[in-house]
Amino acid sequence: MHIPDIIIAVDGYSSTGKSSFAKAIAKEFSFTYLDSGALYRGVTLFAMENGFIDEDCRIDEKGLETALNNLDIHFGEGGTYMGDRLIEKEIRSLEVASKVSPIATVPQVRAYVDRKLREEGQHKRVVMDGRDIGTTVFPEAELKIFMTADPLVRAERRAAEMRAKGEDVSIENVLKNLQERDYIDSHRETSPLSKADDAVVLDNSYMTPDDQMQWLKKVMAERFGC
Repeated sequence: MHIPDIIIAVDGYSSTGKSSFAKAIAKEFSFTYLDSGALYRGVTLFAMENGFIDEDCRIDEKGLETALNNLDIHFGEGGTYMGDRLIEKEIRSLEVASKVSPIATVPQVRAYVDRKLREEGQHKRVVMDGRDIGTTVFPEAELKIFMTADPLVRAERRAAEMRAKGEDVSIENVLKNLQERDYIDSHRETSPLSKADDAVVLDNSYMTPDDQMQWLKKVMAERFGC
């Protein structure tokens, strides 16, 4: 299957497998994968380590905005980096996850991440996942996918992923965190989570990775004749 030089935007709720699916797409069709969520998590980790967000999620927006001018978060071999430091493991913790959504509501943070993504996507043949890729970052993307799944299924997936990394978590706490993030993501003033009008919806509650790829190939064949 030959895919034209396009941008593929994968949006949707947290723990629907957006990153895994986007990575699989990149591998299947030799696209470049960009993880917007990792950039937001990186900024969140930076804010936590430098006192720009407290335990009650109060954010020093002015201080953070100034600090962003000299912040270098980027993709490299092995994952996400802050300067020369590989931060891939730290940004996947529940502690960081609990503060990502509040940080992501800050307009200056969104502008920072959007700029990084647009720089990476200007040459096309990229696939990105997030919550506003198809609506805000790349509204001109030729293929937009909006992923959703049953909340309990999402919580079970996230808990299994965290337990595999050695974290002791309960389904109840993970589900609560997901529901809180859903609400914040959908109600923030800047670039809220929403489905683009021309996006195709993928409910993968009971789909295997192979099912998802077959679904995508059918969509691509219908849209691009490939």
